[in-house]
Amino acid sequence: MKLHYKPGACSMASHIILNELGVPFELDKTDTDAGKTEAGGDFSKISPNGYVPALIADSGEIITENPAVLQYLADQSPDAGLAPPNGTLARTRLQEALNFISSELHKSFGPFFSGVELDNEARKKAEAGVGSCAAHVERSLADGRAFLLGDTFTVADAYAFVVLNWAGFVGVSLDAHPKTQAYVARIAARPASIKAMIAEGLMEQAA
Repeated sequence: MKLHYKPGACSMASHIILNELGVPFELDKTDTDAGKTEAGGDFSKISPNGYVPALIADSGEIITENPAVLQYLADQSPDAGLAPPNGTLARTRLQEALNFISSELHKSFGPFFSGVELDNEARKKAEAGVGSCAAHVERSLADGRAFLLGDTFTVADAYAFVVLNWAGFVGVSLDAHPKTQAYVARIAARPASIKAMIAEGLMEQAA
């Protein structure tokens, strides 16, 4: 398999899951602004939507969109337990979480990555949007669960971690959401997350 990624982008969720699975894969850093792969290929021929992730499966099929890529990866190694079995209520809950992360949490960070400098009013509005989504995560963790679906780490946690971790990069405080802060730190400490962040240049390898 080959994962087209952009350092620190939402594609890092798939990178983390590939590390969790321990399967062989290639990475291809992609400049989505220029539409070029690291090798100089035309990314639009791989992913017409122009953004990452794009996963090239061993069959040659190309899969895009984080929820789809993440579930595909989990289903390749069901014994790893990174997604509940298809057809179960638990799988529906996973899809529910992935859709929230994709359409609400991820989207709430959009203003910070628009390329337009935010004035005070726009920044406050954007921070409120992130805060509202973080509050939803906080409520999800209110019963003491370690992860979004309970006590088991799933692909939804990899995606939520990557997006919530952007808060530190854009200067949005999560102090009002202590359970969410602890959740982010917990996933950041996983070996698969550390390995992905080092590979993508977001942190240095420990000496």
